[in-house]
Amino acid sequence: MGYAPLSFFSPKASYATTPGAQVREFKQMVKNFHEAGLEVILDVVYNHTAEGNEAGPTISFRGLDNLIYYMLDKQGGYYNFSGCGNTLNCNHPLVRDLIIDSLTYLVAEMHVDGFRFDLASILGRGPNGQVLQDPPLIQHIAEHPLLAGTKLVAEAWDAAGLSQLGKFPVWGRWAELNGMYRDDTRRFIRSEAGSASAMAKRICGSLDIYGDSSRHPYHSINFITSHDGFTLNDLVSYTTKQNLANGENNRDGWDDNISYNCGHEGPTSDPQILALRQRQIRNFLAMLLISQGVPLLSQGDEFGRTQMGNNNAYCQDNEMSWMDWSLTEKNAGLLRFASMMINLRKRHFALSREQFCNRVTWHGLKVGDPDWTGLQRTLAFQMHGWHSQPDIYVMFNAHWEHKKFAIPPHEGRWVWKRLVDTSLPSPHDIVDEQNATPLKPADHYVLSPRTAVILISQPNA
Repeated sequence: MGYAPLSFFSPKASYATTPGAQVREFKQMVKNFHEAGLEVILDVVYNHTAEGNEAGPTISFRGLDNLIYYMLDKQGGYYNFSGCGNTLNCNHPLVRDLIIDSLTYLVAEMHVDGFRFDLASILGRGPNGQVLQDPPLIQHIAEHPLLAGTKLVAEAWDAAGLSQLGKFPVWGRWAELNGMYRDDTRRFIRSEAGSASAMAKRICGSLDIYGDSSRHPYHSINFITSHDGFTLNDLVSYTTKQNLANGENNRDGWDDNISYNCGHEGPTSDPQILALRQRQIRNFLAMLLISQGVPLLSQGDEFGRTQMGNNNAYCQDNEMSWMDWSLTEKNAGLLRFASMMINLRKRHFALSREQFCNRVTWHGLKVGDPDWTGLQRTLAFQMHGWHSQPDIYVMFNAHWEHKKFAIPPHEGRWVWKRLVDTSLPSPHDIVDEQNATPLKPADHYVLSPRTAVILISQPNA
C-alpha cells in the first residue's frame, strides 16, 4: 500500500520503525488508536498502480494479464484517468474481487474502521473509461456483509475532469468529500464579493448538493485543507504555490488555490500580518466546526503546520512534509482554540444535527435582513437548540472594515453571552460556557475586520 501501490495487502515498509515489522506495527497502531477511543479510516488507492504507462516497468499486474488489470485504448495505450499513467480496470470481475478481498482483509485482519477512496469516480468507470450507471464494484463494497459496519468516503472525482459530487452512487452507504465546501469557505473567508449565499448553503449541510439523493448532512465530509494542497497556515500565507523543490519547474500542483497571503508572500516578521493570519486561521476553524456535516481537519492545521508554500509535497520526505511537534508549544494558543471549538461542537446539538432542518434564522447587519448579494461580506445566523438546548448565534465579518451587527433579543430570562471572538488574543479568543459573560450592550456587537464571533443563550444569573 501507498500512493503508488504494488500490492493491495502490504503496508508500506518505510513507515515501520523496524524492518519487516510493518504488519505487526500497523496492527499495534490500530489497537492503540482504538484504546484511545479513536477510529481508523484508511486512505486507500485502488485507481492505479506503480507500473506507470505503457512505457513503464512490468513488475506486477501488467505481467499477469495486461488486458484484464488496466483500461486500454484500441492502440494498446493506457487510459490515464488517474493522472499517474495508468487506470485500474476496477469493474472487471477479477479486479473487483481483488479490491474486495483487500478491503475485507484490512477490516478482518487489520481492524480498520473505514476507508477514504482516492479518486473514487474511477471505481465507477467501465473497461473503456465509460461512466457506469450502476458500477458493480461500488455496489459490492456498499453491500458486502464484512464491510457493513465500516465508513465509506468517496473522493467523488478523478484526474480526467469527471466530478460526481452529490451524484456518486450511494446505495445508502457512501459519504463524499465535499469539494464545494472547501472552495466556498475559502472564497468567503478571503472576502470575495458575492460568496455569502453559497457559504450559507455549506453551513446548512449542503442540502442543494445532497438533498436529491436521500442523503443527510453527515454524508458531507466538510474540509478546508487535506493532504493535497496548501496547509491551513500556508493558505493564509501564500497566494501562489512554491513547488520548485519538487523538480517539475513549478508545473505540478494546483494553480488556483483560492488563498490569500494577508499582505505579504510567505514568511514575515510584520506583527500586523502575523496577527491577521492567526485570525484567519481561527475564522476557518470556527466556520468548519459550526457547519452541519462531518468536519475533517488536516493534521497539523490545529497548530500552524507549514510546507513553505508547497502544495504538492508528496515527494518531499524531509522537514517540508514531516510533522514539527514543537509547533504545539510555539502555537499553543491556536491549538487551544481548535481544541475548544471541537469541544463546543460536541456539546451542542445545534451544531451537529443528523437531519436537514429549517431551524436556522438568517440575519445580517440588521436583524432579519440578510445580505444575499454578499456585497457586505458578512453573515449572521441563529442556530436554534432543541428540547431546552441553548441557541447559538454566529456572526462573520469577512470585510476589511469594522461592521456593527444588531443582535436579536432573546425571549424570557435568557441572555446572549460571548463564547468566541477571533480578533481577541488567546486565551480571550474562546472561553467555555462557565466563563462566558453577558453582552454589554446587549443589542449590538461591533466586529473587527475579518473576525468571527459566536454567542450562546444562557440564563441570566
